[in-house]
Amino acid sequence: MSDVAEGIGRRIGAAPGAIGAGGFAVTNGGGVEASGPVLETRGLARSFTQGSETIHVLRGVNLSIAPGEIVALLGPSGSGKSTMLQAIGLLEGGFEGSIRIAGEEAARLDAKGRTAVRRDRLGFVYQFHHLLADFNAIENVILPQLVHGDDRAAAEARATNLLTVLGLGHRLTHRPSQLSGGEQQRVAVARALANRPALILADEPTGNLDEHTADVVLAEFLRLVREEGSAALVATHNERLAARMDRVVRLHEGQLQ
Repeated sequence: MSDVAEGIGRRIGAAPGAIGAGGFAVTNGGGVEASGPVLETRGLARSFTQGSETIHVLRGVNLSIAPGEIVALLGPSGSGKSTMLQAIGLLEGGFEGSIRIAGEEAARLDAKGRTAVRRDRLGFVYQFHHLLADFNAIENVILPQLVHGDDRAAAEARATNLLTVLGLGHRLTHRPSQLSGGEQQRVAVARALANRPALILADEPTGNLDEHTADVVLAEFLRLVREEGSAALVATHNERLAARMDRVVRLHEGQLQ
C-alpha cells in the first residue's frame, strides 16, 4: 500500500494494510484477457441454520457471464439475490459448488487469495452508496486506485474523467452529505469502475432512488459499464429496469430460470 493510501486509511481509523481487504473493489487495470466467461458458477449452494431448521437459499445455481455482458438477476425481495451476489463476490464463506472468476476457481482460494480476487477482478455497487463521509467525491474514487498502488496523478485523472462522464464534474470536491441521492450513487458507480474490474456486482443499485432518478442513474451506469468493457450482474426486483439489460435470469426457489 502506498504511503498516501495508508495515510488516508489512518484518517478513517483503519488498521495498516486493512484497506482493500473487501472494503473496495480494485483491479489490476487490465480486466480479463481470456476469451472464456468472466463468471461461471456450477452447483452454487448456500444454506443457513436457524435453530433446528436449515434454510436452503441457493440450490445449485449455474450461471455463465461473458466478457462485456450485462445480466439482470431478477427476483422478489427475499428470493436470495443478495446472498447470491455475496457468494459470487467472495464476501462470505459457507457456500458449496464452484465459482470461477476470470478463470480462477475461488472455492480453492484461502482468505488472502479471495481478497486478491475481490481487489483485482471485482467492483461493487450497493443499494446504499457506502461512500466515506469524511472524503469528497473525487477522493472516494481516488482511494481504491491508491490502495491498488496506482500513481496519484493518474488516479486523480481517472477519477475526474469518470465523475465528469457521470455529470459530476462540478461536484468533485463535495462530500457525500452535500450530494443528492442520485449524485451519491453516481460516485459509487465511478468508484466501482475506477480500476476497470472484469465484473461489476450491483445489488439493487437504484433501489433507494425515485423512479426518474433511478432511470437516469441506471442509464448512465449501463452506458459507462459498456464503454469500459466490464461485465455486470445486476440484482433487481424491477422488471422494467431488468428489460434494459442484455439478458435476464430469474431466481426462484434457489435456482435460476
